[in-house]
Amino acid sequence: MPIILPPVARRQFIKGSLALGGTTFTASSSLAKAAGEPVRLDQNRVALLADTHISADLNLSYPGTKWPGSPVKESEHERVNMAKSLAVAAKSVTDLNPLPAHLIINGDCAMSRGTEAEYKELLRLLEPVRLAGITIHVTIGNHDNREILWKLLPFLKKEQMGIQAGVIELSHANLLLLDSGRKGILGDKQLSWLAQELDERSGKPALVFGHFNPYPNRGVRPIKGMHDGASLLKLLAQRKHARAYLYGHTHEWQHDQRDHLHLINQPAVSYYFGKGHAHGWVDMKLTKQSADLELLCIDPKHKQHGDRRKISLIG
Repeated sequence: MPIILPPVARRQFIKGSLALGGTTFTASSSLAKAAGEPVRLDQNRVALLADTHISADLNLSYPGTKWPGSPVKESEHERVNMAKSLAVAAKSVTDLNPLPAHLIINGDCAMSRGTEAEYKELLRLLEPVRLAGITIHVTIGNHDNREILWKLLPFLKKEQMGIQAGVIELSHANLLLLDSGRKGILGDKQLSWLAQELDERSGKPALVFGHFNPYPNRGVRPIKGMHDGASLLKLLAQRKHARAYLYGHTHEWQHDQRDHLHLINQPAVSYYFGKGHAHGWVDMKLTKQSADLELLCIDPKHKQHGDRRKISLIG
């Protein structure tokens, strides 16, 4: 099964605030109202996040534009506070009406190697989302440690393959979550599992999620593709109801299409690799015909804020 953080019981303190590095994250008015009223959750709306990179130090800012070969001058690197970015994204999600029933973090929840301290801060930052009644799902990225997540969340059952992979069954589409681990390898066993799960659900469109890019990144920062990305793409190409593969890792908002298969590169919630690039999250609305994606930037004044993509679920 995927790593799942179920909603938590609403408590009176959601009317209060969450102190964060000198700023304050205040629960939305809809959340405060929800303390005494039912929350309307849209089962066909899913918040898509990736690469939150939360540190044990909530004040830490990181220059994502600083990497080997970066064209950005030393004096012009742009620093981003990861915890503040996630807090902004969380508030943006909980301000939605109706609320998404599900939220997926597509890998690299942690900043370094997935320490217990990093995950404790991640869970604290996500608490307003869980208080809103939203179920959170997490895939594993190269900065994550699934064993520590299992330790912190003992109610989770360890999947038989020893990884975190599973299916979210929604009315208009099935969402399949993969575990590409630290090195971008799915492995034959997981690929066989994916093929079986897709074949057993051939009557409904499928959207597949994994942290790693399936082929070398064509964006601003060169990043080689997943070790067995070609095998994954071949498997998905052979199944017409597999409509998209959504991934993170490259910290860039991109969209490709190969025949029926859409390839959606999710932006990072945290820092970006190209100067002035967008970072944020994606609001996905499912219908019988399509999955409609809208990019919501941390900076609502960014030129790509509100950028839209459509994944056809038919044909």
